[in-house]
Amino acid sequence: MAHPCEATGSFPMSELESRIADNLARVRSRIADAAQHSGRSPEDVRLVAVTKYVGEREIQALLAAGCNDLGESRPQQLWQRVAALANQGINWHLIGHLQRNKVERTIPLVALIHSGDSRRIVEAIDAAAQNVMATADGSRRVPLLLEVNISSDPAKHGFAPAELESQLEALASLAGIEIRGLMAMAGKPEDALAARADFTRLREFRDQLRAACPAGVSLDELSMGMSGDYEVAIEEGATIVRIGSALFEGLS
Repeated sequence: MAHPCEATGSFPMSELESRIADNLARVRSRIADAAQHSGRSPEDVRLVAVTKYVGEREIQALLAAGCNDLGESRPQQLWQRVAALANQGINWHLIGHLQRNKVERTIPLVALIHSGDSRRIVEAIDAAAQNVMATADGSRRVPLLLEVNISSDPAKHGFAPAELESQLEALASLAGIEIRGLMAMAGKPEDALAARADFTRLREFRDQLRAACPAGVSLDELSMGMSGDYEVAIEEGATIVRIGSALFEGLS
């Protein structure tokens, strides 16, 4: 199946906006149901729309429907999107792996980095923040989530839980970053039971870290859950869900 960005050029903009608005409303309704099912408010969960497989028309339709938190996985595509869609009130999230040679160009553009996946990259973000951000806004620290490889999948990025536990105090001492929470991906998102177990482990690990959390570190945010498993993630405590394909159904 073609990605939506390859197939929607024939849609009139009004129809594209209508379909995406309907999809967004459906996703938000399911977010609300999952939040209420777990005794939480729908306002406790932020939807980040993952736009890596769609074009600017789809993004404009999302913006028209009221979705302003957008996530990109690849820094180069993030740079291009920020330039093309400037001054539209978008909160950009980097949700994919960030290489050190792309840090300086990326950090001034984002509201939140979800993928602080190693001490090496977190220290690179800190060092760049103290240089780059000083020229733009000397008071700003880079908001960051620490990515945890909660499923122990060797193909995934992220700190091992024991590794992060031993390094959290050192990371908390870095002056250029603001740690806001944790991020993880389910090892088998197509398996609801396995995904729930991973999300439960992340929440329990976060609670364990909180017991001895260094000063200046907030672990309030849990970024977990994608199109196939976001309801389970919310039931297990997600505060941010990263949704892509569910927002663009019916466009290919």
